[in-house]
Amino acid sequence: MPGSTGTRTALTALGAVGAVGVGAAVWGVGVERHLYTVRRHALRVLPAGSSPLRVLHLSDAHMAPWQHRKQRWIASLATLRPDVIVNTGDNLGHVDGLAGIRAAYDAFRGLPGVFVHGSNDHVAPSPRNPLKYFTGPSKKHTDAEPLDTSALDDYLTGELGWSNLNNAAATLQVAGQRIDAFGVSDAHRDWDRLEDLPPLIAKMRRKRGTALSWGVTHAPYRRVLDAFVDDGADMIFGGHTHGGQVRVPFSPNAIVANCDIPLDQARGLSEWTHDGRTVPLNVSAGIGHSIYAPVRFGCRPEASLLTLLPR
Repeated sequence: MPGSTGTRTALTALGAVGAVGVGAAVWGVGVERHLYTVRRHALRVLPAGSSPLRVLHLSDAHMAPWQHRKQRWIASLATLRPDVIVNTGDNLGHVDGLAGIRAAYDAFRGLPGVFVHGSNDHVAPSPRNPLKYFTGPSKKHTDAEPLDTSALDDYLTGELGWSNLNNAAATLQVAGQRIDAFGVSDAHRDWDRLEDLPPLIAKMRRKRGTALSWGVTHAPYRRVLDAFVDDGADMIFGGHTHGGQVRVPFSPNAIVANCDIPLDQARGLSEWTHDGRTVPLNVSAGIGHSIYAPVRFGCRPEASLLTLLPR
């Protein structure tokens, strides 16, 4: 028949597209979201003559108690021998997620660290259509189940000894280097209070000695990054974006960032410039995902190891 060849070709093409789609879904759900990796960077930001400083940046674990593979991998990062931990939030992903966080983070006992909150350190994820992630920044769900944030903070501060930087500031002594760190709570939920930081930073800087200054945020919104640069940060750390979570392979840009950061800065080390001043910015693509969107494609789950060197 005259149209039979064209029909068979169209059906074959449609079948091939469907097979590729199924294969991509199987890879993203069943394989890549478990392919944990360490993203390594070296940058010269320390005063001349300083010893190198190894910073382990952890973000977006979204931990559920049954995720033992993830817990073991995070714990194994202690073998990298970091000097300090920067945790940019969304540690919890389930009402019982703290048990998994303990299994993962106990390996870092004795190491100094800092942390800020993401929204999933306060409320559990809600069932939703994962495709909505690609339509714009996620919305606040008022009916979300509350999590035991106080228990999480008691563990991070009381047992691990990390400093809470949620709209706060703290000074650390790490391997002979003084670090003045400041941060905000989740800007994606408008919990950041940037106006609180300048007096806290000024108080830290009245101390004698030279310090490296860090700005720490969960969601790297432009307003936060600009304020951190104005406040004198020498480095900025962020998370939240999941690196886009689903990316076109080999593309330099994420498809979405879930905030207003440029898409080519939604993952990895880059620079942020404001009012003529430029500082390094590290945005972690994170280790986990919502239990209701269990997929990674073209964007492996990660932690960052930054080796800071003298100028």
